[in-house]
Amino acid sequence: MRKISSSPVLHFFTPVILTGAALPAWSADASTERKSKFQQPSENTMQQHPYVGMWVTEDGRVRHELLPDNRYDEARGNREHAYRGRYEVTGTHIEYRDDTGFIADGDFVDDNTLHHGGMVLRRK
Repeated sequence: MRKISSSPVLHFFTPVILTGAALPAWSADASTERKSKFQQPSENTMQQHPYVGMWVTEDGRVRHELLPDNRYDEARGNREHAYRGRYEVTGTHIEYRDDTGFIADGDFVDDNTLHHGGMVLRRK
């Protein structure tokens, strides 16, 4: 029986796996780009945009609180803090990334109306 540690295939793949060279370059770039978009803002980049505050569906079932530190807290029905994470506003577009990594987006159609995930939320 042949020892696996002396296998030439193992000797070839071990350094590749340990250095991460088996990952395509575009994969690492995309991951870094996506993560950097939602990193903690510094004092210099944190700006209070006009959409900070509470946003609620007409029936009150879904409630998004957009905090000034680019964090959000979403409640659904009786479930307070159902989702929490970071958000970024660019113009009238908002992108959310919850703390589990789920990503969603929406658009502010006017100063008091947010369209998100097929829902209409109004400023409270």
